[in-house]
Amino acid sequence: MLSNKPLAERMRPGNLDDYVGQDHFIGKDSTLRKNIESGILPSFILWGPPGVGKTTIASILANCMNRAFYQLSAVHSGVKDVRETIEKAKKQQFFDTPNPILFIDEIHRFSKSQQDSLLGAVEQGVITLIGATTENPSFEIISPLLSRCQVYILKPLENDHLKILLLKALKNDSYLKEYKIRISEFEAFYRLSGGDARKLYNSLELTISSEIAGNSDKKRQIIITDKMVIENVQKNIALYDKGGEQHYDIISAFIKSIRGSDPNAALYWLARMVEGGEDVKFIARRLVILAAEDIGLANPNALLIAQSCFQSVNVIGWPESRIILSEAVIYLATSPKSNSAYMAIEAARQEVKDSGDTPVPLHLRNAPTKLMKDLDYGKNYKYAHSYMGNFVSENYMPDELKGKIFYEPGNNQREKELKERLKGLWDGFYDYNK
Repeated sequence: MLSNKPLAERMRPGNLDDYVGQDHFIGKDSTLRKNIESGILPSFILWGPPGVGKTTIASILANCMNRAFYQLSAVHSGVKDVRETIEKAKKQQFFDTPNPILFIDEIHRFSKSQQDSLLGAVEQGVITLIGATTENPSFEIISPLLSRCQVYILKPLENDHLKILLLKALKNDSYLKEYKIRISEFEAFYRLSGGDARKLYNSLELTISSEIAGNSDKKRQIIITDKMVIENVQKNIALYDKGGEQHYDIISAFIKSIRGSDPNAALYWLARMVEGGEDVKFIARRLVILAAEDIGLANPNALLIAQSCFQSVNVIGWPESRIILSEAVIYLATSPKSNSAYMAIEAARQEVKDSGDTPVPLHLRNAPTKLMKDLDYGKNYKYAHSYMGNFVSENYMPDELKGKIFYEPGNNQREKELKERLKGLWDGFYDYNK
């Protein structure tokens, strides 16, 4: 019988040297590490998936910088809690005392008024704010607060990091080190964790608990294989998924089902999220992205439907929003698909990276002054509306890229029509005959 305290909590590092991963952010040569060593700690937002150490980092920083540490969860706290915490921080202000750290988990769940209540304290230096979010701060954090904070992106842990964590747990955990445990295969741990340390530790603990349940002989050697891990984790899937840790796995299955034109599977994953209490805005926002990325010009109305869904669920809320989401999901799943818009902008971005800042042709440049006109800015520009059909064959690209195609029409009825139109307009200029 292992401890009631989860392995992930038992293995939480207490200092920066024990912390594994995120070298770009907290490594020895990182800007933040240098700031910390000099006693400077700015307010910042940690953006990343679950289980990558956001809470741990905040706790370590408070400990190593000897600062008071307050922690709030945006799920359970309101404006009153924020103001009470700020008042406590004010009472601790002395001439030589560094300001306390206020860590807010899931800060994206705070309303605008709740975020507003933090502004003054952050601006005046009453607190150093560390926010943790799994959502893009640009969408979820109000601009005045975001402008007062650095944003750091945390990445899923790599396999090398996960292996280090597993071996450290077997060696250092007060319970596990009493057993003779050896991991012979690591692939299942890597695959099931998805770069999430908490999932990793849950998988290890579930596997070992199952193996010693019928035989707790500490002298017996336990050799962990991929098959053993998968069988034990699947057998205990309810425990493994405690707290909605499959958040990213389920949204991935949801998006891929819609992309694959399977409305039944999409509705099943939607129901999983609805029953799990997922943030309705998160689901609706992903539908807007999908409508542009995966349906695009095959059915431009898809983006309008998705945007309407997003606006509607923001007004309606649960539980009625499930009906709005269901309608949108069925529409998007059964719609023809095209990723041509996504591929086009990615191809254009790659060209910019490859060719750099190529000059704008003179005839396309703006000429608001006489000097610019004298330099031939805008000279010989052909105004499309002055020609039949509001079109004239003209080079709008930098000369080095003349005739280069980024948009390749998709293989669907609407874009086939667009391709024919482009071939007719640009015959001899762009080769759309491929």
